[in-house]
Amino acid sequence: MSHVWNEHASSFLTGKVYGVLVLFLVTLVASVFCSAPVVAVEPGSATTAVKKTLDQVLAILGDEQLKTPDRSRDRIAALEKIIGERFDYEEMGKRTLGFEWKKLDKAQQKEFVSLFEKLLLNTYAGNVNSYSGEQVQYTKERRKGKFAEVQTKIIAKKLEIPLAYRLVKKSSHWWIYDVVIDGISLVRNFRGQFGRIIKAKGFSGLLDKLRIKAEKKSKASVK
Repeated sequence: MSHVWNEHASSFLTGKVYGVLVLFLVTLVASVFCSAPVVAVEPGSATTAVKKTLDQVLAILGDEQLKTPDRSRDRIAALEKIIGERFDYEEMGKRTLGFEWKKLDKAQQKEFVSLFEKLLLNTYAGNVNSYSGEQVQYTKERRKGKFAEVQTKIIAKKLEIPLAYRLVKKSSHWWIYDVVIDGISLVRNFRGQFGRIIKAKGFSGLLDKLRIKAEKKSKASVK
């Protein structure tokens, strides 16, 4: 289906890495409404962990009291909490920086992870209503030690998109640290963008850009 992806992908990804996050949110919403598992789900598996998060998302999206305009921030906050309990933002941030991560002191690492988390949260917070009828199939789970990959497929009218969640198990909890769409890795995309910024303006330049983006999003949410 790669030719179909190439032909229609612009409706999901516009060349910006943030499109990956938008599609991830669409996957969450689509999964809870019309998921169609094609593999057995074992208790304690990575697939079970992903589905648990989707069930929690469903509860929030189905809460009629949170659908009113005056409760939109509460709805976003609830979704952020649930998704934050499945995403390992520090692990994701560390992987986006690669070797640069080890050059940072604890304070720099902490600030970067905080800004990176805000970037991701702000991205999908603005796309809560992105669902438009897509279906999701769980096709396979691969395990290697403490790592796992849950493979799914998003099915739309003219499009099938392979999407995989990469997870790591820490203290019996499965954490998502990357999302891969038809071979396009969220972490790898950010690593490329961040790497170019660091090369041109240093790590401080990257922090400045993330601060500005977070500030713009905060002002926009106030309006």
